Parts: sequence; structure tokens; C-alpha cells
Amino acid sequence: MNEKKVAEQILKAVGGDKNVSHLEHCSTRLRFTLVNDDQVNVEELKQIPEVLGVNQTAQCQVIIGNSVVEVYNELKKMLTQKDPSADNKKDKKLGTVLLDFVISIFQPLIPAIAGGGILKSVLMLLNMLGVLESTTQTYQILNFVGDAPLYFLPLLVAITTANKLKVNSLVAVSAVGGLLIPGLAAMLGEGAALFSFQLQNVNYTYQVFPAILCILCYAQLEKFFTKISPKVIRTFFVPMMSLLIVVPLTLLVLGPLGYNFGQGFASIIIAIFERFGWIAVAILAAFLPFMVVTGMHKAMLPYVITSLGQSGSELIYCSASLAHNIAEAGGCFAVALRTKDKGLKATAISSGISALFGITEPALYGVTILHKRALYGVMIGSFIGGAYLGITAVEAYVAVGPGLASLSMFISETLPNNLMNAVIGLVISFVASFAAVAVIWKESTVEEAVKDPAEELACDEILTAPLEGQVIPISEVKDEVFSNKLLGDGFAIIPTKGEVYAPADGVIEMIYDTKHSLGLKTASGVEILFHIGIDTVNLKGEHFEPMVEVKQQVKQGDLLLKFDLEKIVAAGFDPVSVVVITNPKKVQLNFSNTDQVKKMDSVLTLSEGVGV
Repeated sequence: MNEKKVAEQILKAVGGDKNVSHLEHCSTRLRFTLVNDDQVNVEELKQIPEVLGVNQTAQCQVIIGNSVVEVYNELKKMLTQKDPSADNKKDKKLGTVLLDFVISIFQPLIPAIAGGGILKSVLMLLNMLGVLESTTQTYQILNFVGDAPLYFLPLLVAITTANKLKVNSLVAVSAVGGLLIPGLAAMLGEGAALFSFQLQNVNYTYQVFPAILCILCYAQLEKFFTKISPKVIRTFFVPMMSLLIVVPLTLLVLGPLGYNFGQGFASIIIAIFERFGWIAVAILAAFLPFMVVTGMHKAMLPYVITSLGQSGSELIYCSASLAHNIAEAGGCFAVALRTKDKGLKATAISSGISALFGITEPALYGVTILHKRALYGVMIGSFIGGAYLGITAVEAYVAVGPGLASLSMFISETLPNNLMNAVIGLVISFVASFAAVAVIWKESTVEEAVKDPAEELACDEILTAPLEGQVIPISEVKDEVFSNKLLGDGFAIIPTKGEVYAPADGVIEMIYDTKHSLGLKTASGVEILFHIGIDTVNLKGEHFEPMVEVKQQVKQGDLLLKFDLEKIVAAGFDPVSVVVITNPKKVQLNFSNTDQVKKMDSVLTLSEGVGV
């Protein structure tokens, strides 16, 4: 993969660097906070072969897979340093803004918390096996190392919050660090007063919300004092005045407020578990496919991190996530066993292996969400596995994606059966999902996508040949994005003539910059993508000549694009051209009984999909 090139294409499709307010990444996807969401060209993003999927919620999420870090690094080099606040005039819903804020603060914390937590769980495992006694100084020192991310969690939160708010992160850390000084903690324990006001005894280590409120206040103070102070004294005056106000204010008001909110927040979640018991874990596990696809699972991060910081354990989300992750694996392996589609079989096997280790995006976007029966089976397996984990009250001690490699996150010094129950729940989730998908799976001409019923095809659509040549199944195309039907189902043609025709009346929706690809929306609402050649994007428009413009109305048989077939082949590119039905996916594809087609030959009839 050429990460730099992919980064350039993605940045252009999201509206350029001026439209990017904030960028971060998780294990498989890039997460953009944008100035104007309307500037995103989703279809252009989906055409990038390395992009597995696109999801727009509070953030624009671009699913990359295992190369996400490399693409992220290239994007960071391309983004100009700017203050986007002056440009961000677009009104956004409060819920969207809050979710974006939460994700931006908590998502970057996961690697440090997970690394420290796994270290502590490995130490407990070594102690259980008698390899390293917990009474030794070596064990205790390494345990301090593992505990450090949670102990100093307020400082980490200060950094991520300051980065999100675009203020000085070092001053932010200093403000929160003032709350953690051992001498101050001792004074609070004995009873302390500030300006004659009694201070609440709060232990700010392991806390999240006091730090967030502190930095929210500091951000406003920094902007205010920067605006009013003379430039000659700004270097010391702004941080001095900000610290002088924000730290006392946090001790008096913001800190106790954040601490009590955190206590109440965690108590509500625990109360839900105590009220509904195992059913809460089972239902959450069953609905995680939808939450992960939309990015809403990140809204659980504050609870998970708060729970770990306050009690050292968490017993709802991580258990549900374990059940779902392993159910995705079981479902994928069942699909691999039952399907006759070689491309889908390969995708299901690789995605199933990733899901076993806690990475579910390949399984979700490559298999589950595209195939309704697989989704139902995964939900069944997740529910059953989640029910067992909920009944046995399995606790997690690390905030990391549960899977085979991270099972040590369930090791407990006080609950000897906790790990065993987690393993049993893992097995139940896998077996239940595998069995459910294997039983209900049904091969069809085209699997139905899980989508809004409003997007279904209103009437049959007859398509004529968009190119002249030999028709081949899309599964035989030597490009996994197309052969695995990540963009949708369709067919391919090995062209004998360098011309692309409109297969139906419609309007041109998109012409790719490098001219090798264009999109058409038919009069009945079918969206069709034409992609000429494999990897021909590298020709940068050479040998391609569009004959239409975006938004132009066309009639069936009109010439859309000319390309020099001989020169493309001479340049070493595979000329096979792909025709993808990108929307709707819930359709039945009925091909004509012909291998060779010419202009105006009927090649395909689209009918409304039938339930599977």
C-alpha cells in the first residue's frame, strides 16, 4: 500500500485540510472531526481501494484496517496547523458535539490504559503460576508501572482534553497536576480550607471528570487572558493567571462537582445491572454490531474508564464486547463453511481470525452487515454468550478489545473463577454464533444488505451493456474491494472497445478526478459505479476522456466515456471493467444468458430483493 497516496485521496475526499478540525485513529479506522460535514464526498471515499467502509455519525469515520497507523501518520504530515474555531460556524446538534467531544478525549487514552492493565494482569498470571511472587520487589515495581496510567489518569485526560480544545497542554497538565500533589492530598484528608471555604476531601487520582471540568475552564481563561494581555508579558502572564484562577476554582467547585458526577454516573450503570442482571449484558452484546458500525460504542468509554478508575473493575461492557467479538468470529467461520462464493469465503476466514483477537471491523464491514442471515446469527450468539457472562458476573480489569490475546484482562486475585467463566463465555459465544449462522445461512444470487427499507428498489430496472466485451462474475475480478463486494454487487466486462455507454436513463452523479471511474443514478433511483480497469487510478487520467459532465442528464445508450484500450493494456494494466450497483443493495440480479455483449444488449435486470 502507498500510504501517502491513500492519505492524499482521503484528505481530498473529506474536503481538504481546511475542513479537518481534529484527526485521530483507533485500531482500524480514521476519525475526522470536520468543520463542515457536507463537504465530505462519501462516494469518492468508497472508491479508494484501501478504504473498507465509511461511516458518518458525530465524526467522519474512514475504515482502513491494519494500515490505519501508517495512513494516519501521512495525514498528520499533510494537515496544516490552524485554529479551526474561526471557520467552524456550522450549527451542529448538541448530541453530535458531545459525542465527538467524548470520543476525542477518551479514545486516545485506551492504548496507555490497556498497556498498563495487560501488564498487571500478566503479573497476576505469573503469580498464580508461581513464576513471580507478589511479595517480591520486582513484582511490586512492575505492578506500579502497570498502575501508572490509571493512577495518573487525570493528567492523561488533561492532555487529551487540551488537545481537543486546542490549548496549551503543558499548562493544562500543570493545572491538573496541582490536584495530585501528595502534600495537598494529605491536607484534604485532614480537613483544609481555601479563602475560608471548607474543601471537600477528594482523592483526585484515578479520576476523570474533575480533570475535564478543570481544562474546560482553563481553556476559556487562556483565551481570555491571551486576548487582554500585552504580547510582551503574555508568555508568563497567561499561564500564571490561568493557574491562579482555575486550580482554586477546581478545588472549591469543579473538582467536587466532577467527582460526584463520576460517582453518580458509574452508580447508574451499576444500578441498571443490578436491576436487570444478566439480561443487560446479553442485550448490549446483541446490539453491539449496530453500535460499532455507527461508532456509538465509543459512548461507553467514559463509563468503562470511570469504573476502572474507581473500583478497578468493570462488569457490563467488556463482557458484552467479548461475547460480540467472538460471535463475529464464529459467524464468519460459519459463512466460510457454507458459502460457495470464493471471494466471500476468503474474506470470512481472514475477518474471523481478526475477530478472534478482538478486531471486528473487517468482519462487520466485510461479512456481517452485508448479509442479513449472518447478522442474525451473530446477534443470537452474542446474546447467548453475553447472557452467560452476565449470569456469572464476569469482571474485566483492563480497557481493551476482548479477544484471545487479551484474555488476561479477566484474571482476578479475588475471583478465582472469573477467568474460567470468561473462557466458557467465549466458547459459548463462538459455538452459538457458528451454529446459528450455519443453520440459517442461505446462498442466493446476491445476498441482501441490511439497510433502510426506504432504499429498496421501487420497480424492475433493465440495464443494457455499458461496454462491449465478455461478461464475467464480479467475484473473478482481481481486486478484493470488488470481488468481495465491499461496495456492492454487480458484474464485470473484459472490454473489446474503449467506450462506456449509459445502461439506462439517468443523471451523472460523479466523475473521478483521474477519469477512470464515474457514477450514474438511474431514473428509478439505482446508483451505478463504473470502474474502468484495475489500478488505473495510477494513470492519473491519461488515456481517459469523459464525454459527459456531473449533473448531466443522459439517455440509455449515450456515450459516457472514451478510453484507449490498447494503451492501457500496453501500460501493463488489467482492462477488466467493473459495474457495481452501489445502492440499493437489496436487489435481485438476473443476468441475461450471454457471455459476449454489445451496445444496447440487455445484460441485467434488477428486481426488488426477497427476504432471506
